[in-house]
Amino acid sequence: MELALKPATLIKRYKRFLADVILEDGTETTIHVANTGAMTGCAQAGDTIWYSTSNNPKRKYPFSWELTQTQLGDLICVNTIRANQLVAEALKNNVITELLDYQTIIPEKKYGNENSKIDFFLGGHPNGLADAYVEVKSVTLLDNSTTQGQGYFPDTVTTRGQKHLRELIDVAQGGKRAVLLFAVLHSGIQSVKAAAHIDSDYAHLLKQANNNGVEILTYKASISTHNIILNPL
Repeated sequence: MELALKPATLIKRYKRFLADVILEDGTETTIHVANTGAMTGCAQAGDTIWYSTSNNPKRKYPFSWELTQTQLGDLICVNTIRANQLVAEALKNNVITELLDYQTIIPEKKYGNENSKIDFFLGGHPNGLADAYVEVKSVTLLDNSTTQGQGYFPDTVTTRGQKHLRELIDVAQGGKRAVLLFAVLHSGIQSVKAAAHIDSDYAHLLKQANNNGVEILTYKASISTHNIILNPL
């Protein structure tokens, strides 16, 4: 995924979808933040951030926060929309080896007993493999306090994420492939596990999902200020 970005300095993030920054010319402005999470460790005042620019004249805030460059040098993709775009690109280019050769790829397909949408439905495998339901979660929370490079998901309590795990368990029990794909969007993260200290219910459901046949995959983005590419962790 190619990116055209410019740097700025973060003042603060607020109201979930907005942040104030200082541009290279010293101008203070407000930019859009496509991230509903807590962004723990991804939004420290004084960090260098990288933003894209929209040409849509209807947008109130033309700039979008894409990357954080932390004061330790890590790069983090904070635009959660990019996770699904990266996975779509990886599926098309046969990067995700566990999900090769599916002929049909449908994003945002409705499914389940709790009125959900799966990020990607994969069908029509030439070798008769079962249809696959793929849920994507972006991972940006790094905690080096006990293990260097340890990433966690989620970064806040997520009832929506809990629902998705219940849906995936139902899919797996119904004989289809249920896949949870962690997309690591933080250059400092080397491994991922459930953040039981943040959302114990999610951690319990993730263990239950693993025990009931849900496939758990982890892929990591190679991030620069010019492009992002998803690869196996």
